[in-house]
Amino acid sequence: MKYKSVFDIIGPIMIGPSSSHTAGAARIGRIARSLFGRKPKWAHISFYGSFAQTYKGHGTDVAIVGGLLDFDTFDERIKSSLHIAEQEGMKIAFYEEEAVPNHPNTARIRIGDENGELELVGVSIGGGKIEITELNGFELKLSGHHPALLIMHNDRYGTIASVANVLAKYAINIGHMEVSRKEKGKEALMTIEVDQPIDEAIVKELEQLPHIIQVTKIVD
Repeated sequence: MKYKSVFDIIGPIMIGPSSSHTAGAARIGRIARSLFGRKPKWAHISFYGSFAQTYKGHGTDVAIVGGLLDFDTFDERIKSSLHIAEQEGMKIAFYEEEAVPNHPNTARIRIGDENGELELVGVSIGGGKIEITELNGFELKLSGHHPALLIMHNDRYGTIASVANVLAKYAINIGHMEVSRKEKGKEALMTIEVDQPIDEAIVKELEQLPHIIQVTKIVD
């Protein structure tokens, strides 16, 4: 793995004893909250590998719930996140899974309310860095460290090109892009990480393109 600076090795400013088990977990939870777009009413959190073995001692549980409450890695409220979630009526359930994951620090989060649900799989890869590897059954690779667009669309010819043309129009440089689909010709998920902030006008223009179902912006 290549690091851009010493801060990638030291890790972020954070609450807790471990950048992998706390800062990374908080970021996974916060990405889930961002994608869901609101505070969930309930959360089912499954831990795998090292997370399953040490999540209580390393504060992974409070960190991931803190992220769901939209607390950043350095927010002192993370320490009390379970109590705060209970006060705010969020029902939390934790599960220790025995399945062997591809990475030892893996969590699966399923959150929801009366208006919908979301499920993602996140991996804490060290130094507070994360990867989101699955979203609602779609495979992806999202770092959470750059502005990003998640675009749900119908799998049709020209859709990817039309999205790229809009970003080029606004001088938005694509740092990473991939497309995942469950079945040819059905729904697909486009994941795009970019180098510049994404204005709401860009999101609205993308939403008007043919075959686009939903556009979600993630702020770095």
